[in-house]
Amino acid sequence: MDQKFYDELKKILPEDCVRLDEPMDKHTTFRVGGPADYFVTPRTGGELGAVTDCCRAHGVPCYIIGNGSNLLVADSGYRGAVIQIFQSMNRIEVKGECITAQAGALLSAVAARALEHELSGFEFASGIPGTLGGACVMNAGAYGGEMKDVLKQATVMDQAGRIFTIPAEELEMGYRTSVIAKMGYIVLEAVIELKHGDVQKIRARMEELKEKRVTKQPLEYPSAGSTFKRPDGYFAGKLIQDSGLRGFQVGGAQVSQKHCGFVINKDRATAADIAELMRQVSEKVKKDSGVLLEPEVKRLGEF
Repeated sequence: MDQKFYDELKKILPEDCVRLDEPMDKHTTFRVGGPADYFVTPRTGGELGAVTDCCRAHGVPCYIIGNGSNLLVADSGYRGAVIQIFQSMNRIEVKGECITAQAGALLSAVAARALEHELSGFEFASGIPGTLGGACVMNAGAYGGEMKDVLKQATVMDQAGRIFTIPAEELEMGYRTSVIAKMGYIVLEAVIELKHGDVQKIRARMEELKEKRVTKQPLEYPSAGSTFKRPDGYFAGKLIQDSGLRGFQVGGAQVSQKHCGFVINKDRATAADIAELMRQVSEKVKKDSGVLLEPEVKRLGEF
């Protein structure tokens, strides 16, 4: 532990917002991962800026997470500071047809607020297990909808601590990417623009998508959702299935029997199990089809 760095963090934040050697399996939907040297939960944009400044000043690597829904942390953990923007920065406000939410707001909570105010257009995101900040970074999408369809603007912090707002037309949102990802910006809040709709139709659509997820996805097991990006002209799950890998297992990690696009933590898997399974799946699919599967899941730590 760097005592000077730790003492500086405690000047910026209350003591319960700074934890040492925090097990990351508590903070990822895969439910795996060793300890982060420092686990920091700022409550405001100002505190976030002060924390990142402190990391830079002390040469401590840092990594921003939401609820850890698209993240695989190494069994050895992370030698640096994990900064979580989640429950302490999750305010949601509705004005007319616009919803302004902080980066830590869950997409499901934003969708619920949209339903409450009879706003349509965000139903696609109601079951995505992530935060608004992460969704903006990667242009999250499902069932024919994407963040780029509804995002009006995002307020971000750059690596020098400057805060500014980027309008939708300048966000360069593509398949699982954006200018936010390319530039390493941190999302603080975003505004989505929806349309007034029929509350019964909105609710029915959300229920329909929920039913699809429950019946087609292995929600009963820890996972990070879709494990691989969709290759151009193909579906990752179909390629994996065609390679005979349904149910394929390495240690406690398994290609889901229910949906081959998901790698699940079936039985106390380690991060190494999951990483090795992903490697073998990608290798077999490349050999069989000539298509290279790229991971959608981000990795943190040494593998």
